[in-house]
Amino acid sequence: MNRRYPDRPFVGVGVVVLKDGAILLVRRARPPRQGEWSIPGGLQHIGETLAEAALRELREETGVEARLTGELGTVDSLRHDDVGRVEYHYSLVEFAAQWVSGEPRPADDVDRAEWAPIDDLDRYALWSETQRIIALALARR
Repeated sequence: MNRRYPDRPFVGVGVVVLKDGAILLVRRARPPRQGEWSIPGGLQHIGETLAEAALRELREETGVEARLTGELGTVDSLRHDDVGRVEYHYSLVEFAAQWVSGEPRPADDVDRAEWAPIDDLDRYALWSETQRIIALALARR
């Protein structure tokens, strides 16, 4: 499965996990958003629902368990190279969740995982779409 210069979009998921005035954030260890902070998530596998994928990716990337509380919407993540070719293309379904157990530890595709205070998210330089999805989750809590 070649994610770079794909011949089709990949379906992915993201999870906004809330706990005591904080949101779980991860720093990506691989392209296309290597070094950037985001919400946990990844690709859906064949045979699993979007909700199952969201909980699996959350567990794999951070060791945190959560309860999904609703779907927040979708995000199109497209990256073009210097000559305009599509280098990465993901269609993401985003979920809200409430923390159940576990403390963040980086694993799988991330090199950092931590609880970010809601009133201090600016220091993470989040992508505008990540900010939008977090705002939707906060509005629904």
